Amino acid sequence: MLDMVYKPLTIPTVKWEKNRLTDTLGELVVQPLEPGFGVTLGNALRRTILSSVEGSAVTSVVINGVNNEFSTMKGIIEDTLQILLNIKQISIKNRTGLPGKMKLSIAGENVARVANIAADEHLELLNQDHIIAHLAHDGKLDIEFFVETGRGYLPAQWPLGQALQPDGRIYLDAMFSPVKKVEIHVEKTRVGQSIDYDKLKMVIDTNGAISPIDAMHYAASVLRTQFEHFLHTDEIPFNQISQEKVEETDNQTTFDVQGPTKGLPVDLFLKPIDELEFSVRAHNCLVVAGIKRVIDLVNLTDDDLLKIKNFGRKSLREVKEILSAFSLQLGMNVKELDLKKVIKKQEDSLKS
Repeated sequence: MLDMVYKPLTIPTVKWEKNRLTDTLGELVVQPLEPGFGVTLGNALRRTILSSVEGSAVTSVVINGVNNEFSTMKGIIEDTLQILLNIKQISIKNRTGLPGKMKLSIAGENVARVANIAADEHLELLNQDHIIAHLAHDGKLDIEFFVETGRGYLPAQWPLGQALQPDGRIYLDAMFSPVKKVEIHVEKTRVGQSIDYDKLKMVIDTNGAISPIDAMHYAASVLRTQFEHFLHTDEIPFNQISQEKVEETDNQTTFDVQGPTKGLPVDLFLKPIDELEFSVRAHNCLVVAGIKRVIDLVNLTDDDLLKIKNFGRKSLREVKEILSAFSLQLGMNVKELDLKKVIKKQEDSLKS
């Protein structure tokens, strides 16, 4: 195994779309991936994010004057079952992962909301406007909530053979996951002349108890931990092998100065933008604006492109995605004089 020469794998770029990133919503773009890896990685990450990310939820309650979920309460419009359903929708952010308690006490003609609940210091209630119950003028509602942390779904933990609890506690089934939805989209992308590489897009929607970035980090940590147990000897260092391959020149002239362009072939910057295969609309707008080579394009900024007539944000997004597939980006500030110096140096070395 130690003497084996392994072929490198494509190292993807993992990028969050900043214009869509919030505390509850995020879009992740991963490209380029080896053919077929978009579905393989996307499905594994999606299932892990939905099922394995830890969260907190109410697992039991004590409602004053009630000892079962089928009771009714004087002065309360909702019955106990409906109140319990409303309680299960409370979104909780737990800063320590430890169990906790919350209390609600309200009376008179009023609307009991999450904002009326007093919680332990390490618990933060996120959906403050969520309604628990409606009270009439003679209504009174006192509830003690018990919060626990877990993963996935947990059925109500009723003690066996004991329908009614001495303290009147009612147990609830709980969905701990703070992640509401995960979408994956796999497209084809281009690497050089190859067009069968994958681009993975993941959209993660949470309740705010965890950010999309942290949810992805947690899921990746879970998967990596589980996969380690499948190794029967030292891990094959594909990251190192692949990085070394990227740094090889492969007999191409490379831009050997420090900065964001280090290791990229010089001829890539001098090629016409036709090589990047933009859509007709984006291509025509760039050509009309006098942008004919790759170097002319990568030296521009987002604002520069948006000032071009008929060049909108959709075209900007397309340009940035295609540049990314070639390990390029806007605002690189590449100097043509530096490129010419590298070319001359290469020519001199060939002559000697």
